[in-house]
Amino acid sequence: MEFNPGFQVSLNVQGRSCLVLGGEDEAVEKIERLLDAGAKVTVIHPTLHAILRKYTASGRIIHRGRMFRITDVQNGVTAVMNTVAGDHDLAKQLYELSKTEHFLVWSIDQPDLSTFTMPALVKRGHLRVAISTSGASPSLAKALRQDLDTVLDEELVDILDWLSTVRANLRDSEPSERKRREQLQQIIEGFRLSGTLEYPKAWQEQRLAHAVKES
Repeated sequence: MEFNPGFQVSLNVQGRSCLVLGGEDEAVEKIERLLDAGAKVTVIHPTLHAILRKYTASGRIIHRGRMFRITDVQNGVTAVMNTVAGDHDLAKQLYELSKTEHFLVWSIDQPDLSTFTMPALVKRGHLRVAISTSGASPSLAKALRQDLDTVLDEELVDILDWLSTVRANLRDSEPSERKRREQLQQIIEGFRLSGTLEYPKAWQEQRLAHAVKES
């Protein structure tokens, strides 16, 4: 099986129109990530998750209570996130439309019909840690995200706010870019992320069987 590592970037969707197809749990997670990034979100699906109904009532998202129409992507949409699983025809239609209407598209179970991927994400204040296995094992990416979620504590929120203030003050007080970099580097001296990996029993048995075979 061929895996595509992709080209890791952070897409600026601030104030841009993005479309989400589907209204269940997967749609909630993607919509919340878009809202966090400042996107203008329209969700299209006959029914909505309770959380999305609240977002609609508060005006945070726009809801179209119907199925997808081609006209939905003909008004300058930046990205389409298709969370409707098992619909190959819809995914293919969106992929072909993305070429003519010039938008990015992601379909939940159709990586070959997507133009970008959605890595597992850990958030702490300004910090974003994206985890991808290039499609080799989404389950492992999820496990890593869950572990990092417990390791990266809430103090990171405070230190990032503080570092942002220090950086802004240095820009005003120190004209030399080199000296600013040196001072900022000195400030974070001592910050470390340490830990160990514990591998699953199935993998340990596989390694042992391979070692026995090779001996």
